[in-house]
Amino acid sequence: MKLAEELTLQVYEIYRAIQGETSRAGLPCVIVRLAGCDLRCAWCDTLEAANAGAGKEMTVADIARAVEPLGTRLICLTGGEPLLQKNTPALAAYFAGAGYTVQVETNGAKPIAPLRAPIIRIMDIKCPASGMSRQCDFNNLADLRPTDEVKFVIATRDDYEYARQVIENYNLRAGVLMSPLTGPQSEIAPALLAEWMLYDDLDARLQLQLHKIIWDKGEPKK
Repeated sequence: MKLAEELTLQVYEIYRAIQGETSRAGLPCVIVRLAGCDLRCAWCDTLEAANAGAGKEMTVADIARAVEPLGTRLICLTGGEPLLQKNTPALAAYFAGAGYTVQVETNGAKPIAPLRAPIIRIMDIKCPASGMSRQCDFNNLADLRPTDEVKFVIATRDDYEYARQVIENYNLRAGVLMSPLTGPQSEIAPALLAEWMLYDDLDARLQLQLHKIIWDKGEPKK
């Protein structure tokens, strides 16, 4: 516990919601949103958390004390980009050791190896329309475990073809998720993406951003 009282992270917000994505979509989940991001995706919906100084500094123990009363055993560390902060693996390991199911959502630009089992890595591979596709570290794909998941957000047909090529060219040992982009920048309706996936017989899961369907701003009122 002493180490937990010493290690600090910059935290933008902590709240209880429904996990809107991944194979655990629909389950109650505690969101721990860490501050700071090294990418600027064209449709970022959490730009307010991209500043490394956003939110407040908290120790691992502070975060644990904020999470425990929320009464949910699924926790998602997101951002921003969690792996920009050196103490994120320690935070994830702390919660995993305490019996939580821990997901870490990462943009894949930083090494994911420090996140050790049983932590679940959710790697968001950026497609061309995001403007950030060249930032992905594809070396991470060799480190994926069957319990991990890879996500593609699809805004255009070119995005879909890019994702399909990645799936075909790499022996992904993780679950594959495909999401149509929501909002005015998207050219892809969910039904169209589903038809493409069925036509190509992709071994992937279609996912919608459930939290944005439930809540106008993507999260419950605090």
